[in-house]
Amino acid sequence: MKRTISAISRLSRRHALAFLALLVAFGAVGYGAHAATTRLPAKDSVSSAHVINGSLQKVDLSKKTIVALRGARGPQGPHGSAGPAGPAGRQGPQGDPGAQGPPGDPGQQGIQGIDGIQGPPGAALDRSAPVANTITTLDSSGDVGLETSTTIGADGLGLISYYDKTNHDLKVVHCNDRACSSATKSTLDSAGDVGRFTSATIGADGLGLISYRDVTNGDLRAAHCDNTVCTSATLTTLDSAGDVGTYTSATVGADGLGLISYWDGANDDLKVAHCSNAACTTATLTTLDSAGMVGRFPSATVGRDGLALISYTDFTNGDLKVARCNNLACTSALLSVIDSVGNVGWLSSATIGRDGLGLISYYDQPNANLKVAHCVNLLCTSADVTTLDASGFDAGWNSSVTIGPDGLGLISYRLGGLGGGLNVAHCSNTACTSANITSVEANYVGDAGFDNSLTVGTDGLGLIAYRDFTSSDLKVAHCSNPFCVPFFRRR
Repeated sequence: MKRTISAISRLSRRHALAFLALLVAFGAVGYGAHAATTRLPAKDSVSSAHVINGSLQKVDLSKKTIVALRGARGPQGPHGSAGPAGPAGRQGPQGDPGAQGPPGDPGQQGIQGIDGIQGPPGAALDRSAPVANTITTLDSSGDVGLETSTTIGADGLGLISYYDKTNHDLKVVHCNDRACSSATKSTLDSAGDVGRFTSATIGADGLGLISYRDVTNGDLRAAHCDNTVCTSATLTTLDSAGDVGTYTSATVGADGLGLISYWDGANDDLKVAHCSNAACTTATLTTLDSAGMVGRFPSATVGRDGLALISYTDFTNGDLKVARCNNLACTSALLSVIDSVGNVGWLSSATIGRDGLGLISYYDQPNANLKVAHCVNLLCTSADVTTLDASGFDAGWNSSVTIGPDGLGLISYRLGGLGGGLNVAHCSNTACTSANITSVEANYVGDAGFDNSLTVGTDGLGLIAYRDFTSSDLKVAHCSNPFCVPFFRRR
């Protein structure tokens, strides 16, 4: 057995050697040429010669090879359009409150405001005993009380401007109480013949502003009170272009500045002066109407739109006209004829009713009647006209209209003839198509009611300044109730 195995082994070695000799004989040339580049692949690897194009996949490569084969990062592409918003997530639990911060420094205390003027009494019925209207003589030092103008000051007390004919001065009285049972008198201007055709109002600064005529120089002037009582004033000439300043009427516009309407006697025109400041030391002058002989007896008020409404007489045509300003400075205006029946529109007085529409009282000269015009619109392009007193004894001369605490018109006027004197008409409705008429002071006591001017005090009662022609005194009447009816009392 051992010999057999040994024989086979020797035979196998002889065959292997013979095979090797053949391999060397046939491949010596090829091996020499490729020996430097052709090697057997390592274990678990292949060479390029063994790879068929496209046969390797990513899983066949190592991580290192994959990283090495990755190219450089290209530029970032454009952002795509935003996708729709996802649904809101559930609200998380509320966090714990933070610690309270330290208190801040206290602020400075503000300046205490000025007390406002006490308003008129409410609608509660007055159950006091019936009393008469009170009449007080305020100035009897010479021929005084001409061309009065009454307003209520910032202190709630009456301020009355007037002309002292004896001394040719502009004077004022400041009432010491609401009934004006006494007053402080002051002379504001005495440089020549001054103080005619006065008109008093209260400026935005709470001080009186008075327009008047300087007869000596034919000028329009203004006096701005230096204090509430108006014991002195700053005087300014506003217009000196000829014969101006007759029949002045002053009011304060929505801009807080004075607006003065007046007659230009040299040209027979209606003019206005718009103050440049509260003291009215300068003003812008404008001619509003020059169509004929116009502008006499002007009366200025301010509508609910903040623009002035001025009533006046067209003397050429005998008409009552109205100028409604187009702006605060009244550099232009819409002109309208309100009443053209006869020679009307004398000595007009204008106010604004609780309906926001103009209410104008005036004198119907041919018929000697008191008439009233209630504007039908804000511009007052037309009006409903009513005769309130047709007694025929110069009713309506020097009328003055205001609005009472009941929202109805209250008109003071002079009634001529025996039993006439100072009268008051209390309108029955907003349009004043009728009125209740009361005598405040009759002529058998004195020729009263000239140059009257009416306002309503903080007590809701009428206060009327006027001239007693017989005694040549300045008087004031304080109504005892809103109707100015003496001894009135509800049941």
